[in-house]
Parts: sequence; C-alpha cells; structure tokens
Amino acid sequence: MIPDRIIEPSTLTTTGGRTSVEVRLPWYRALPGSCISEVSLAVDGRSAPVESLRWTMNDRTFRIAELADKVDEWWFPADSVVVEGDLDVPADDRDHTVDVELKIYIPYIVTDHGVLRIEEHDTKTMKAVAA
Repeated sequence: MIPDRIIEPSTLTTTGGRTSVEVRLPWYRALPGSCISEVSLAVDGRSAPVESLRWTMNDRTFRIAELADKVDEWWFPADSVVVEGDLDVPADDRDHTVDVELKIYIPYIVTDHGVLRIEEHDTKTMKAVAA
C-alpha cells in the first residue's frame, strides 16, 4: 500500500559481517508481529540468508520465524523496525542498493481465499555506515 516508504533513508548500518536497515510499516494501521509472514534483505544484489535475519521492534529482537507467535508485540505505522542479517557490506563512500521485501497478513480483511496477505517491496540507494 505504501511501498516507496518501507526503507528509511540513510539507515544502512554494518558491523562485523552483519548489516541492518530501518523499515517502516507499509500499512496505515498497527499490526501485531504475528502478521509478519516473510522478510528479505538484500544489498547490491546479495541476499542475507533467511536464517540469519533478525527483526527488532519495541527494543526486542526476534528471528523471523518467532514473529508468528508474537500477538502482544505491535508494529505501529509511526515506528521503524530494524531488519538485520548476515551480509558483509563495507562502510565506505560508495552507494549501495538496498532491497527489502515484506509479506504481511492483514487479519481484519478476509477474502474468498482467506486472510489478505500483501506483498510489498522497496529499493533505496544509500551509503553504509559502521555501527
């Protein structure tokens, strides 16, 4: 719904082989963590392994698979989360292409095929900074 604002500009951070970026909710209402179905992070065409991805919201960090049970952790439209994964990106003066894909369930919209799941993607170009 709001795919061009998923990745927060100038938030690409790297340290010790791990890279992170801040991400905004591409929906107009808050959603519990259990609605986050899939997440991917890539920099310069290289994807972070799914098992290495971490999701930090409300000062708590989760593996993506752990979000399925998080009905008490809410992602609000005004808040950014941090998506982090195993990617070795140099903190240099180069521009890097960052891609984030989110697949999110909207629990209060039910269609003939079940609960609505939106798939949103954003790409931004930015420099990486060391954490």
